[in-house]
Amino acid sequence: MLEGAKLIGAGAATIALAGAAVGIGNVFSSLIHSVARNPSLAKQSFGYAISGLALTEAIASFALMMASSTSFVL
Repeated sequence: MLEGAKLIGAGAATIALAGAAVGIGNVFSSLIHSVARNPSLAKQSFGYAISGLALTEAIASFALMMASSTSFVL
């Protein structure tokens, strides 16, 4: 019973990874739109996109860490 609860908890924690994938898609979609509207700010926009990517990946790695700790620690 406890093992099943661990697996359900780990599966629920990995749902955040799908949200992170959608977030990364939104970041780069916005980058493409902004560069299409104003190509002269492409370098600055790319820096902002990389910052957004890093923050989104931090959330994804935190969710993965929680799923792992749920599976192996408890």
